This record gives sequence, structure tokens and C-alpha cells, in this order.
Amino acid sequence: MVSTFSSLSRLIRSGLVLLKHDALIPVEVSDQLPPIWRFPANVLRALFAQKGTKKGPKLRVGMRYAAAFEQLGPAFIKLGQVLSTRADIFGDEFTDDLRHLKDQLPPFPKSVAELAVATALERPVDQLFIEFGEVIGAASIAQAHRAVLKDGRTVAVKILRPGIEDTIARDTAMMRLVANMVHTLSPASRRLEPQAFVEAVAKSLLLELDLRLEASAADELGKIINEESFMSAPKVVWSYVSKRVMVTEWARGVALSRPDAMTQPGIERKAMADNLIRAFLSQALNHGVFHADLHEGNLFCEAPDKLIAIDFGIIGRLKPKERRYLAEMLWGFLQRDYKRVAEVHFEAGYVPKHQDVDTFAQALRAVGEPVLGLAATDVSMGRLLQQLFEITAQFDMHLRPELVLLQKTMVSVEGVARRMYPTHNLWEAAEPVVKAWISRELSPLAEGRRLFDRLVKRLREDEEGESTLTVANALKIQELKTALRQSQGLGVIAIAASLITLAAVIILSL
Repeated sequence: MVSTFSSLSRLIRSGLVLLKHDALIPVEVSDQLPPIWRFPANVLRALFAQKGTKKGPKLRVGMRYAAAFEQLGPAFIKLGQVLSTRADIFGDEFTDDLRHLKDQLPPFPKSVAELAVATALERPVDQLFIEFGEVIGAASIAQAHRAVLKDGRTVAVKILRPGIEDTIARDTAMMRLVANMVHTLSPASRRLEPQAFVEAVAKSLLLELDLRLEASAADELGKIINEESFMSAPKVVWSYVSKRVMVTEWARGVALSRPDAMTQPGIERKAMADNLIRAFLSQALNHGVFHADLHEGNLFCEAPDKLIAIDFGIIGRLKPKERRYLAEMLWGFLQRDYKRVAEVHFEAGYVPKHQDVDTFAQALRAVGEPVLGLAATDVSMGRLLQQLFEITAQFDMHLRPELVLLQKTMVSVEGVARRMYPTHNLWEAAEPVVKAWISRELSPLAEGRRLFDRLVKRLREDEEGESTLTVANALKIQELKTALRQSQGLGVIAIAASLITLAAVIILSL
């Protein structure tokens, strides 16, 4: 248990580190501050920020942020990874300076890694592997080594960093302290649910500290991914999995975090960007579970358009209702049906009931019309995000904790797709997956099945209470089940007739 005093001390130290690297209020943005804040910001910078030396000028702002995040640890590095996917907002130079935070952090020694593997798997490394190589990637929580099993298979060995559990505990305690302070001192920020947001982030971080859970997620989601054409995932080697070590088959291709990834011969940039968007949407909509950490460090590629996903430490889940809301909102935007998009927001509870649905639809139209159909290079994502944030404030929309991972992943995935193919059209890529889901799940047949399921549930509830199902009712239900299975060509009329007949029988029997 981390004390409040320790969390406060860590918060102060974090602030000083950011000041030292001129990453709290960078000099590059000081002229944009209100005059009342400009003077204290300049004083703090003069007192704490590092200056350029005779050996060279002051570092670029992206390099300063990268150095600060690296010094501050996992929680800040995760933030840097998300920022690094949005070159369209922060610029190529800034995001390139953050690139190494994805998988090229300073590793811990190979000897420490070998000892960790031997301890976790309870056998010496030379009894487990023919070869145990140098580190191939080091991230905030773990690092990976290439190895060869006794049966000749090449694998990747993932090992948690020493002492990472204590570091994460201190980070999450500090984040909770900050959230409590924001909630107390800034009433206007309460609609952003800072405490719930931090709890969602903390939960995902804690899950990353047990590689048995990651192996389970990789196995579950990997089977889903490998059944589709958009993406693939390496299989888990279950006999080499423990809490602090896991082994997977080797991922083919080149890491997207490498500068030469997109210059490989035969690479089809647009098709690959489309595959990324469709893989994510298919996972979320069709299966209700998705890879929630899809930055370039966790994606490999090979010609012409193949993507390979690794690192399943963070996965998101959507319940059936949330999947329906997401699909209907995306489809509404694709069809420019802003009234329906607004109605779905109200049905889902994303907008308070006291707000006006038509006014909200008007605000959505102001967002959608200027950007739909345009190439990504013609859309100012910074201005669009500012407009969206203003709308959430205008309509008193609160952050939804259950959607934090979904929203974070959508931001990252869209940013990665833009880096692959700068003129990428998100809506064009999304349409086939969303249209297929709408056709399948919101068709008259699907609606009839849902209505039937609700009716049967109600009858069973009545049976457990005062009423009982008659033999005739039971037979009628069985007939309707059969009809629904065979009703691909019957259409809406047959479904409606069956339901009306069933309702009449029930009414007459009561």
C-alpha cells in the first residue's frame, strides 16, 4: 500500500522532472498562454529547465518529452506511446522523437533476463532453449528476447522488468492522487470522471503484470484474429508460460516502429491501412473483444499488406449493447444520418436526457459534413478534436469508463493508419465491416429473433410465477423456432405473422 505522502512526493518529483526537461509548459507554447500565466511559467522555466550547452543547443521539444517520460516510468511512457501515433496533430518531428518509447527503451542485462527465465520456469535456460539471444525489443513493462526451443522452433520470450510491480503501484497511487485533486479542485472537470478514468487505466496496467493473463488473452484473441484475413497473431507456447515469463511463436515481418517498415519492396500502404482499421472494428463489433494497444511497436508487417499483432497485455471488451451503439453511430455517420446518430447517443445514455436531441444532431452535422469523404491530409485533426471536446462540454457529456480503452485504441489505430497511408480515409475503410454488421444484426430477421427471445424469456418468467406454459404454447414456440431458422427467404411478413399468431395464442390461453 502506497501512502498519500509517498504519492504526493512522487507527484512533486514528476513535476520537477517535467520542468527540468522543459516539458511541463514548453517554451514553444509560452506565447500562447494568457498573460497572467506567462510570467510564472517563464520564472519556473528559468529556475528549473536545463539550458543548452557549449556542446550543442537545447533539444527539440519531442526529444525533451521523450527524455522526461523515459525518466518518469511506465505510466508516462504509455502516454508517450499514444502521442507518438498522432503525427497529424503533433507533427512528424515530434512523433519521431517519441518513436523509441514503443519498443526501444534501455533494456535490463541479458544475465538478469536469463535468471528471471530460469526462476520463473524452474529450469536452467540451457535446458529450455538451444539458443537464447540478445534483447530484440524493450518496452516500459517488459522486454523480449529471440530464442530457439529444443524442437527447433524460433520463439519470442517476454520477461517482466525487475521491480516493475512496485513501480506500477507507485504510478497508479500517484494517478489516483491527481484524480482526487482534480475532482476536488476543478468542479468543471468532474464530467470527465477523472477518478473513473484513472481506475480504468490502473486496471489495465495491473493486468499487464501477470503474463499468464496476457497469454490467455493472446490465445483467445489470437484465434479470432487468425480466422480473419485482416491480421494474424503468433500462437502461445503454453508450456513456457508463468506469471513473469511467456513464450510465443516468432512473429514474421518488420516492426512498424522501424523507419524502413513502409519502404519494404511490394508494400501496399493503402491496403495495409485498411486492414488495420477493419481488423480493429471486426474484433470490437463482431466479437466484442479487441487488442487495445495497437501502436507501431506491437505491429509487424510484411508485403504486400499483411499485419501481425503481438503483445496482448491490454485487451478491451464490449458488451452487446455497446457494440450495437458503436455500429449504429458509425453507420449513421457513413449515411450522414445525424439524427439517428444523436438518437443512439441518447439511447446509450452518453448525452443527458435533459438535452435536446435535435440540437445535438445539429452539432454532429457541424462536425461530420466538413470532414466526411475528405482525405486525411485535408482534415485538421487538432481542430476536429477541439470541436468535439467543445461539444462534449456544451451538452454536459461525461466520460464513460467502460469506453476508455475503446476510445484510446480508436485514436491510436486511426493515427497508425495515417502514418501508413497519409491520405487514408477512415470511413471508406470502416464501411464494409460496419455495413456487414448492420445487415446481419439489425436486419428484420435478427430483430425478429431478438423479439422472440424476449417473448420466450417473459413466458418463462410467467411460468415461474403465476402462469404456466400450456402444451399448445410450447408447441407454438417450437414451431416459431423452426420457422426462424428457415426464414432466410421468408422476410419480414412471415416473421410478423408468426409473432402475431403466437401473441394471439398466448392471449387466448390466459
